[in-house]
Amino acid sequence: MSVVAPITHEQAPLLARPFYGDGDPGPITATMAHVPELLEVALPFIGAVLSPSSIAFRTKEIVILRTSSVMACRYCIDSHTPVALDAGLTAGQVRALRGEVGHDVVTAFSDQRERTLIAWADEVAQGKGAASDETTAAMVAAFASHEIVELTLLATVTLLLNRYASTLRLPVAGATIERLAADGFERAA
Repeated sequence: MSVVAPITHEQAPLLARPFYGDGDPGPITATMAHVPELLEVALPFIGAVLSPSSIAFRTKEIVILRTSSVMACRYCIDSHTPVALDAGLTAGQVRALRGEVGHDVVTAFSDQRERTLIAWADEVAQGKGAASDETTAAMVAAFASHEIVELTLLATVTLLLNRYASTLRLPVAGATIERLAADGFERAA
C-alpha cells in the first residue's frame, strides 16, 4: 500500500489540475499533487528529460530499466519492462537489464556501445563520486558530449524517481501487471 494516498482528479488543487488531463495521471503525479508548487516545477523538468530527443527510445529505456534495476525500484522495473520491450529490446536483453539470474549483459548485448552505456548507468546508479576512469573513457569514445550529458541526466532523474516511487511504495497499475504476465515476466522483487 502506498505511503501517501494519491490525489484524485476531483480532489486536485488548482495548480495540479493541468497535470491530470481528463483523468488519472498515474501515481507519481497523483502523489506529487499533495505539494502542487513542487509538482508544477518538477514534472516539466522530468518530462523534458524523459521525452523524445536525439537519443533513441531504445537507448533511453536501457538507461531507465538498468538504473531502476540497480536501485531495486519495483515500481520502475515493473512499469518500464513493457516499455523496454516496446522500444525494441528483446526479452533476453530486458531480463539482463533487470538483473535476472541466468541473464547477463555481455551475453544479451553484442553492441559494445550499449555495453558501455550499461556500465555507465551502473556506475551512476551505485557509485560514489565520479565514474571510474575506464568507464568514463569508454563513454567519451562511444558518445558525443551532448549525449553523455543527456544520458547522465536521464540516469539521475531515474534515480530521483526510483527513490520517490520506492520510498512512497507506489502501486504498479493493474494493466502493467497483466502485461508483465502476458510477456512472461515475474513482478520485480
